[in-house]
Amino acid sequence: MARRQARLRSAQPEARMQLEDESAALWAPELDGVARDLLNSAVRCFATSGYHATTTRDVSTGAGLSPAAMYVHFPSKELVLYEIIRTGHERALQEIRDPSIESAPAAADGLRLLVSRYTAWHARHHVAARVAQYELAGLAPEHYAEVMEIRHATNDVFRRAVSRGVEDESFARVDVLPVVRGMLSLSIDLVRWYRLEDADSPEQLGALYGDLALKMVSR
Repeated sequence: MARRQARLRSAQPEARMQLEDESAALWAPELDGVARDLLNSAVRCFATSGYHATTTRDVSTGAGLSPAAMYVHFPSKELVLYEIIRTGHERALQEIRDPSIESAPAAADGLRLLVSRYTAWHARHHVAARVAQYELAGLAPEHYAEVMEIRHATNDVFRRAVSRGVEDESFARVDVLPVVRGMLSLSIDLVRWYRLEDADSPEQLGALYGDLALKMVSR
């Protein structure tokens, strides 16, 4: 077991080098540089090894700090995870909570723009988004409940976009909730495999997924 863990740790720096995205721009402006460095390190540690397999030493060392340095800025590893997950969900919601989406001339235009922007955001920040979407089990109950509220608000944006087209009969009479789950899955699950150096840019992928979403509700 010790040898296996040593092999995993020796491979982590190379794996983290492959996880390049724009997540470093997500953090709150009031955080100082050290706190931001710790979050950048934690994002890559959690994305590479998972929250539970990552130690506070891993996070601090990845930021070029002493093992105990993290506690000066974040009293626990869970609070680091919470900052990443809450910020990721809030920023993604901000990206789609835009009047131009709901006021689009046609329901199809609004839905295409919504899915395109949500998809492109997840592609552009795929490392932080991977942690935000797939490490929820590491959150304390009160933090989990807070993030769920943000997720519900995000789902509501999608439900309104699909319901608009169903109600004005420009979309097929689909069952809204499962269709919305399918659209969200399209936009979110790409964080498992997408890399910024891929052939398709976030915007190109967003445009593709926006068109796919319309096929899900076409008459």
